Amino acid sequence: MRLSVFISTILVFGLIETSTAQLNRSIPSEKPKLIVQLVVSQMRFDYISRYWDKFGDNGFKLLVNEGTYCRNARYNYLLTQAYPGLATIATGANPSVHGIIADKWFNRNTGNEVEATADDKVNTVGGSFFSGKYSAKNLVTSTFGDELKLNNANSKVVSIALDAGSAILLGGHSANGMYWFDTEKGLWVSSSYYTDALPAWVDTFNSKGFAKLYTDREWKALQPIQKYEEADTAAVKLVEKKKSLAEKLKGMMDGIIGKPQPKTDFKVLLENPYGNLLTKDLAIAAVVGENLGADEHPDLLCITFSANRFIGGKFGPHSIEMEDTYLRLDRELAHFLEFINSTVGKENCLFILTSDQGVASTPDYLEKSKIPGGYFDPKKAMILLGSYLNALYGQGNWITGYHDKQIYLNRKLIEDSNLNLADFQQKVADFMLEFSGVSNSTTAHNLQNGNFANGIMVKFQNSYNQRRSGDVIINLEPGWVERNGKVTSANSPYDYDSHVPLIFYGWKAKRKSVLNPVYINDLAPTLSILLGITWPNGATGTPIKEMIE
Repeated sequence: MRLSVFISTILVFGLIETSTAQLNRSIPSEKPKLIVQLVVSQMRFDYISRYWDKFGDNGFKLLVNEGTYCRNARYNYLLTQAYPGLATIATGANPSVHGIIADKWFNRNTGNEVEATADDKVNTVGGSFFSGKYSAKNLVTSTFGDELKLNNANSKVVSIALDAGSAILLGGHSANGMYWFDTEKGLWVSSSYYTDALPAWVDTFNSKGFAKLYTDREWKALQPIQKYEEADTAAVKLVEKKKSLAEKLKGMMDGIIGKPQPKTDFKVLLENPYGNLLTKDLAIAAVVGENLGADEHPDLLCITFSANRFIGGKFGPHSIEMEDTYLRLDRELAHFLEFINSTVGKENCLFILTSDQGVASTPDYLEKSKIPGGYFDPKKAMILLGSYLNALYGQGNWITGYHDKQIYLNRKLIEDSNLNLADFQQKVADFMLEFSGVSNSTTAHNLQNGNFANGIMVKFQNSYNQRRSGDVIINLEPGWVERNGKVTSANSPYDYDSHVPLIFYGWKAKRKSVLNPVYINDLAPTLSILLGITWPNGATGTPIKEMIE
């Protein structure tokens, strides 16, 4: 009898202890132990609804159904490219302030092209000679991660992406770990700007050979090809395109989208969904290896799935390849969320999902629906512009560079010729309006001396940086994209390029849908308010009230 009472008492106390532990686990910590910033590169807002019926329940759907979904989140500047977008997420500022005006731009002093994060003065850590020559030196403001570490030296910041620029610009200047993929050796590497040696957990991960394993895989469609209802199977008018489409679909009927190369070429991971799988694997290894979210000091993990950007540029946003990539990413996202919940706990982790840019539909796709669009050829345009300037002002090298809708003029030659720079810029801007597909053009002089309150010129001004931007900037009409070796691109202020998902999930994030306008430069100030730390020093956004109320 006494033994029975004793056992019953033990069971009661055990149930109470278990219930208490479960209750404690469901109560959010005072501050999130881990913040995960996840950027799906080049993810248009409409992708979630487009693929909704094919997603599983525990990936994108889980975030939308149980998180705070900002449905009206946009970038508020003209040149919507990947690196300006990532810098805007991290700094809470527009390109005019943080300085990353484009993926690449022209340096007037040296006459050379500048890659946003390239740095010849640093060395590779853990890989081939050139793969690690990158840093955040061109990012002129602090990031949320930088301010987190300034506030608490015990907080850790880790950033991961296939390409160096994505990892660096999202993570910032002072991250504990900054890692990207060396496509020559198939290893995750870093830069001497951040560390002298890779930590043991990264070396261990590299030694397992996942990169080669994924590179050697065939990219097989998750579903029968007939179930992919995207544009590749839509009606095509031109005979040549019909033939090309037929050959492509014939090759896909056995379910194989991409075949491995005879020789291991790690670059293929940039253009297939196994690159996302490899990125997710390293992110999980980082949580374990760095003990992220294991104590009361908030940590930050930045993850950019940049393979989507390369896949979109190669195949287009309405391709079978793009759809299959998102169906696969949905599974990887579900696995990662399950891992975070089992290790850190949903109640202790604030998860943010967004994108660095959208992407335009290909003009060929728009043509099928009789929607206006086209390709603007910058090379031909610059040849004609040069001839026009020679006829107007005499023979000379009046144009020194063109980069992503920005025209750089030879200011020294203009000055030596006793010409007024502002007038010269305006002549160029007026001439550019003569080209098919050009909607707007303005000058550096107008942007420096004007103060625009609304309209398209606000977006011009938010993209313009006096030290780095061109003398003349153009904007194309909706549906028009530049010819740049890809089937399509972003780089416009229109909805398909600027409207992106923004979802908060986990720690104190309520189930709600936010329809009020939100700009992506509001994200860093919002996180700063939630953690009670200083905003990034160039931040111009405002906290999202639905997240801080």
